[in-house]
Amino acid sequence: MRTLKACLFDLDGVIVDTAKYHFIAWRQIAREQGFDFRETDNERLKGVSRQRSLEILLEVGGVTLDADAKLCLAEKKNALYLQYVMKMTPEEILPGAAEFVKACRAAGYRTAIATASRNAVTILDLLRIAPLFDVVMDGNKVSRTKPDPEVFLNCARDLRVAPVECAVFEDAEAGIEAALTAGMLAIGIGEPTILKKADLVVPGLSSLSVDQLGFEANNKTVRS
Repeated sequence: MRTLKACLFDLDGVIVDTAKYHFIAWRQIAREQGFDFRETDNERLKGVSRQRSLEILLEVGGVTLDADAKLCLAEKKNALYLQYVMKMTPEEILPGAAEFVKACRAAGYRTAIATASRNAVTILDLLRIAPLFDVVMDGNKVSRTKPDPEVFLNCARDLRVAPVECAVFEDAEAGIEAALTAGMLAIGIGEPTILKKADLVVPGLSSLSVDQLGFEANNKTVRS
């Protein structure tokens, strides 16, 4: 029987919706480079590092730049993004997210943030939910981004639990793939058609209970 001991949460799209701010900032960068960046293009950036996001953006626009120019653009994008992020308030936490994390902790699960974002600590502080997480593993602490499982495996290490004892909550295909590669229970947050590899998909954390989480863990053991 699989015993869960920890819950690992992606930040963007699971705890809070900062994707809109990323999109606004990337779109401005694209327009300065002479092309349009659409919301459908932005879907490709979910769960991806800042530098890789820039590479994808430039691919969309057919733009080639040298390494120094790319670095400057990535830094400019982050500055634009932070202008919006610094105005965030606790009201922007996604429905049921804080309540679910609190319920997980009350049930004895350890909790962590596992994200490619380099601004996770700032965002958690602004949302006033930093104390809800035992570990924050962000883009400043990993060298490989999802679908590589490094961020999740590092969380498990720092929480002192085995990967098989972790449940991951993700809104991106790359994140689901990383969780499964790590041997963890993968809970998709979003559309089943997109997150079809997940063990379970729900619209949001408000649709999930801690009891259901335990059931899914046992069910995954049966399926595997």
